[in-house]
Amino acid sequence: MKPTGTDPRILSLAAEVAKSPEQNVPVILLKLKEIINNTPLGSSELKKIKQDIYCYDLIQYCLLVLSQDCSRIQGGWTTVSQLTQILSHCCVGLEPGEDAEEFYNELLPSAAENFLVLGRRLQTCFINAAKGEEKDALLHFFEVVTDSLFWLLGGHVQLIQNVLQSDHFLHLLQTDNVQIGSMVLTMLQNILQINSGDLLRIEGKILHSILDEVVFKLSSTPSPVIRGTATKLLLLMAESHQEILILLRLSPCYKGLRSLLNKQEPGTEFSQELRQLIGLLSPKAYQEVKDQKRHKAACLIQAYWKGFQTRKRLKKLPSAVITLQRSFRSKRTKMLMKLSRQKEEEDHRLQLQIQRQRAMRLSREIRLSMLEIVHPGQVEKHNREIEEKSALIIQKHWKGYRERKNFRQQRPSLTEYKAAVILQRATLKFLAKCRKKKKLFTPWPGLRELTDARRIELKQQVDDYIRRHPVWFSDIRCGQQGAPFPSTRTTATLLHGQGSRRESSTAQGGTDGSDQHQH
Repeated sequence: MKPTGTDPRILSLAAEVAKSPEQNVPVILLKLKEIINNTPLGSSELKKIKQDIYCYDLIQYCLLVLSQDCSRIQGGWTTVSQLTQILSHCCVGLEPGEDAEEFYNELLPSAAENFLVLGRRLQTCFINAAKGEEKDALLHFFEVVTDSLFWLLGGHVQLIQNVLQSDHFLHLLQTDNVQIGSMVLTMLQNILQINSGDLLRIEGKILHSILDEVVFKLSSTPSPVIRGTATKLLLLMAESHQEILILLRLSPCYKGLRSLLNKQEPGTEFSQELRQLIGLLSPKAYQEVKDQKRHKAACLIQAYWKGFQTRKRLKKLPSAVITLQRSFRSKRTKMLMKLSRQKEEEDHRLQLQIQRQRAMRLSREIRLSMLEIVHPGQVEKHNREIEEKSALIIQKHWKGYRERKNFRQQRPSLTEYKAAVILQRATLKFLAKCRKKKKLFTPWPGLRELTDARRIELKQQVDDYIRRHPVWFSDIRCGQQGAPFPSTRTTATLLHGQGSRRESSTAQGGTDGSDQHQH
C-alpha cells in the first residue's frame, strides 16, 4: 500500500527507474544519496523519506544492482560502493510498518550477505591488482563496504550472528594481506563492542575457527598492526566471556599461547594490552576467573532459590488472604451479633419498662374506678387497709433483705463451724482406731504374784463359794473319783485370774464410758 503525502523527489525517481533501461538504473539510484544527505539526520522527514523509498521498492532495486557483476554496472566499484552506503543508510532507522516480517527476515539478511560477497570480490580484485593506484582505489572501496556493513549491523544488531556465521566473513578473516586483514579485524572488534553476546550463540566449530585465525595472526604475522589489532580483539573476547578465557586457558589447541605471548617484543604500541592478556591467561588470573564463575553460579542458585521461595509464598498468599478474610468476617459477624443482642436486650428492657408503666397506669385506673364504686364513708377505711398492706409488703421485703444480708455475713463463721465439726469427727475416729490397734498388738502381761493378804482373801472367797454351792462339789467328787480334787492354791489361782479379767474388763468399760462421755 503506497503511503499518502509521498515526497515528489521519490515519486519522480521511482518513475524514472521504472522507465529507464537496466544499465542506467544504478546511476539513477545514486540520486538517493543527495536526497538523504540534504535531509536533517534524525528528523521525522528523513524517516518519512526512508519509508517512501522502501514502499516504492527502491531498496530492492539497490539489492538487485549489488547482486550483479560489477563489470556490467556503469561506474564500476565507485557506483557499487556508493550504493552500499545508500542501502545501509536507508535500512537503518526505517520503520517498515505492515511488511516488518519480510523486511527483518528477508531483506536485511540479504543486504548483509551482499555486503560480504562484495567484500570478497574486492579482496580478490585487490590481491590480483598490479598497479599501486588501482590497489589504493580498491582498498578504499573495501573500506567503504566494510563501513557500510558496520553501519547496518549497528542499526540492526540481530544481524551480527548471521554475519559471524557466514562463510564469506570467515574467508575475509583468513586473508594473508596485511591491510585487508587489519580492516577485517578492526571491523570484528567494532562488531563485538556493539554486542559481544552473539559470539557465544554461533556454532562451536565457527567460534573455534575465528579464535584459531585470530591467534594465528597474533603469533605468525610479522606486521605489528595485525598483531596489535589481534591482541586487542583477543583481549576483548577474553574479557567479555569467561567461557572463551577458559577455552584459551585449558584447550590443548592453545596450550603454548601464554609462552608465545611472553616472547613478543616489548615496548610496542600494544604492549599494555599484551600484558593484560598474559595476566588473564596466568594461573592466578584463571583461579580468579574460576572464583568469579563460582560466585556467579552461587548467585544464580540463590536467585533461583529466592525466586522459588517467592513463588511459593505467592502461591500461599491466596490461602492466607482467604484465612484473613474468614477471620475478619467471623469477627465482624460476632460484633454484629453482639450489637444485635445488645439492641434486643435494650428493646426488651424498654418493653418491660413500658409494660410496667402500663400495668401501674392500669392498676391506678382500677383503683380510681373502685374508689368511685366504694361508699364515701368507707373510703378512709379502704385507704387504711391499703396502707397496712403496703406497710406489710415493705416490712416483708425489708426483713428478707436484712436476713439475707445477715446470712451472708454469718456464712464464713458457719462454714468454719462445719469444718471444725468435720475435723473433730475425723480426729476422734483416728484416735479410736489407734487405741484399737494398740490393744490388739499389746503383749499379755502375765499373772501377777499373790501376796499373803490376797491369798487369804481368795481362800476365804473359795470357802464361801463352796459353802454356797455344796451340791456342785459333791457331784464333782462323785463323777471324778479317780481325779484328785484341785488344791486350794490352784482354785485360788483360777479365781484370781477371773478376778483380774473382771477388773481389766471393768477398767476398759470405765475408759470407754469416759470416752463416750467426752464425745
